[in-house]
Amino acid sequence: MEKKNAIVDKAYYFVSIIVLAFVIIFVIFAFLFRTSVVRGDSMNPNLVDGEKLIVSVFNYKPSYGDVIIISQPNAMNLNLVKRVIATEGQTIDIDALEGKVYVDGKELYEPYIMEPTYTRGDWEYPITVPDGYVFAMGDNRNNSTDSRFSSVGFIQNDYIVGKAVFKMNGFSFKKIVGVENE
Repeated sequence: MEKKNAIVDKAYYFVSIIVLAFVIIFVIFAFLFRTSVVRGDSMNPNLVDGEKLIVSVFNYKPSYGDVIIISQPNAMNLNLVKRVIATEGQTIDIDALEGKVYVDGKELYEPYIMEPTYTRGDWEYPITVPDGYVFAMGDNRNNSTDSRFSSVGFIQNDYIVGKAVFKMNGFSFKKIVGVENE
């Protein structure tokens, strides 16, 4: 009888540990982090098609250089992965001949892009980001449908799922680093 109780106690302990682990994982992924997958080549060379991301969703406020996940309805009917270029109140200008992007009259330092920005999209520039929105672009500027196009447009802050903080490759994680505008 004692042996049977010991087995039941061990089984109960084991099951309770497993249940607790699932509860902790649920809380983490319900309130702090989510996962997302990169679709397409618009974030090359930094993020590639099919790459998995860990996204921080807790108390996120967008800022320049952040890689964000966007759930805003768009012409592609997909969640988008893009980089914040400008936030509310900032003015964007794109010189497609020189391949340069300006925010508030200052050229952006963009070491993360695949090549210079030769595609302006279908807006008239300069353009100012409305309150409660961001302007986001892919790192593969000439192969990205992003805020430069009215089919995506400005991204409403309420539709930003969160900031991508890690990319996963199997069980390894690599931190995604934003950029400070110098």
